[in-house]
Amino acid sequence: MSIDLKTARTLVAGALAAGQERGLKPLTVVVLDAGGHLVAAERQDGSSNKRFEIAHGKAHGALSLGMGSRALMTRAEQQPFFIAAATSAIGGALVPVPGGVLVRDAAGGLRGAVGISGDTSDNDEAAAVAGIDAVGMIAQVD
Repeated sequence: MSIDLKTARTLVAGALAAGQERGLKPLTVVVLDAGGHLVAAERQDGSSNKRFEIAHGKAHGALSLGMGSRALMTRAEQQPFFIAAATSAIGGALVPVPGGVLVRDAAGGLRGAVGISGDTSDNDEAAAVAGIDAVGMIAQVD
């Protein structure tokens, strides 16, 4: 089972609320289902140009390779040619920096991914985890 629209909207709201509480720059949040399809996206006023594409690339890359984008960053440092080839193979939608987090249910099943862009990568990831926590699911960052 994938993330439904109601859950995705709650996740987005939780991530944006966490960003506001922490004083983060304006964020763009993208939620994909387990098949990589867009379920929800929201851009705060003032979020800069192309943040949707970056947030989508974080979430899509995490789903495509089965690991959070923080782990993809480590892999990119160790195997840059692999990440370059994988990015090409999946159509360019892979951004290997923190902020793309897999969403799992209590049984460990993959439900989808969230990608956030707008602040530092670490802060983007923290907001994503907060959004996932807000819907009672499990965040996989690695």
